[in-house]
Amino acid sequence: MISYILRRTFAAVILLLVVSAVTFAIFFLLPRLAGQTADQLAQQYIGKSPSKADIAAVKHNLGLDQPVYVQYWHFIKGIVAGADYSIGPTTVHCDAPCFGYSFKNHQAVWPELTSRIPITLSLAVGAAALWLVSGVVAGVISALKPRSIYDRAFMGIALAGVSLPMFFTGNLAILLFRFQLPLFGSDYVPFTENPSQWANTLFPAWCSLALLYSAIYARLTRSGMLETMSEDFIRTARAKGLGERKVVVRHGLRAALTPIITVFGMDLGLLLGGAVITEYVFSLPGIGQYAVQGITDNDLPKILGVTLLAAFFVVIANLVVDVLYAAADPRVRLS
Repeated sequence: MISYILRRTFAAVILLLVVSAVTFAIFFLLPRLAGQTADQLAQQYIGKSPSKADIAAVKHNLGLDQPVYVQYWHFIKGIVAGADYSIGPTTVHCDAPCFGYSFKNHQAVWPELTSRIPITLSLAVGAAALWLVSGVVAGVISALKPRSIYDRAFMGIALAGVSLPMFFTGNLAILLFRFQLPLFGSDYVPFTENPSQWANTLFPAWCSLALLYSAIYARLTRSGMLETMSEDFIRTARAKGLGERKVVVRHGLRAALTPIITVFGMDLGLLLGGAVITEYVFSLPGIGQYAVQGITDNDLPKILGVTLLAAFFVVIANLVVDVLYAAADPRVRLS
């Protein structure tokens, strides 16, 4: 088991390096291949009508006058050991892990990301708990009572949840929870300051995300349970005299959860990288909103930092899923 975890961890590290290299090339190499010069790249971060001296200074401070592979090496080195950046006449040190300095506001990217991670984490974990419980319960009930009124109702809601976009359900939740039923706040409060107010503020966003994702989990659970409950081992368990609850939970649901674990790991990893539309609709200053700011300002270090952080969460989520598979089924460790 330990050797399997080490192999998967090593593969995860290699994958993160590949993602970082590809992402860096997209932002810093492709513009060069498209014909942009270092002067043109530097001119984007200066005011109108800059002088040649201003362009040269900005180009040197941002490292755009160096070859792309040298810039990438300095970026990776900064993540591991920190880096020094020239901000005007002064030089500042960026402690590891250093994801660079913003081209626009000259602030280190990593501290800004870490200050926003709790907000995105709160949004993702709370919504994940809602959609996992509601989706699995709805799927089990639909599978145990196919073509019943419960099945049709749950699958109808699931179809609506998948079909309606977040910018519609999010604004609908704001209208319902904050205006029609003014019981929920709009300003985010950290969990450490006031847990009840923290949950009160995030509840409308949790419901909007849960409606979208629980629909997928309900359909997955329903199809898995319909297939599992017709297997021979289910009939054997019933023939041995086990109660229906034990047959459904211990045997049927456990066998049907394998694809759900895979999808849950991917969905949670992606959300931890920033729920862009949800954070924008509910005005939550999380990683997704930070990514939108970076794209709007064409601030490459911000975009690069968010991309690598999102990739890290996805890779770690897949690593956790692989370990859970290996713990549940020893045959996975040999594959």
